[in-house]
Amino acid sequence: MLRPFVTMLLALTLLPAAAFAGDNFWQTPTINGAGKIHALPQAAYQPDRNATYKVVFSLSKAGDKPDEVSPSLDHVARAVNLYVSAGVPLDHLKFVAIASGGATPIVLNDAQYKKAYGVANPNLPLIEQLRKAGVDIAVCGQAVAEHKFQYDWVDSHVTLALSALTTITVLEQQGYALMPL
Repeated sequence: MLRPFVTMLLALTLLPAAAFAGDNFWQTPTINGAGKIHALPQAAYQPDRNATYKVVFSLSKAGDKPDEVSPSLDHVARAVNLYVSAGVPLDHLKFVAIASGGATPIVLNDAQYKKAYGVANPNLPLIEQLRKAGVDIAVCGQAVAEHKFQYDWVDSHVTLALSALTTITVLEQQGYALMPL
């Protein structure tokens, strides 16, 4: 008597997992291959399609391994994908992502990243896509110095900022919301 109940319970438990495995469940509508989202057009707190969103993302994490994309950077891609999926035009997104601390190496050009970690910088293709979507990717100049990197080692798609501290406070004064990642 208990066995059919356990079997049915197990089947019901696995059913949602099967639904999530569908080909179209996770999407990357704007930033291809990164920042995956699941569209929820009926969910609460949808962005206003006519509003402009100003966000400064404080990036603090590199990938767990040198050949992995920074999860902080991936979350910036997710934010872009979420807003665009909800109908907000790209030109209504005023996003700045500034790397510092542990995330500082993600902005190294390929040659320097290979010297330091033995692999190509996996973050550069995502940085380039984010830039094309209008996201300013920056790095804390103080963190570059603290890591003993030279400033010309920073990839050409990345903005060299005075510091993360000043960038965040300056942008908050301009109405940007802080999103620590």
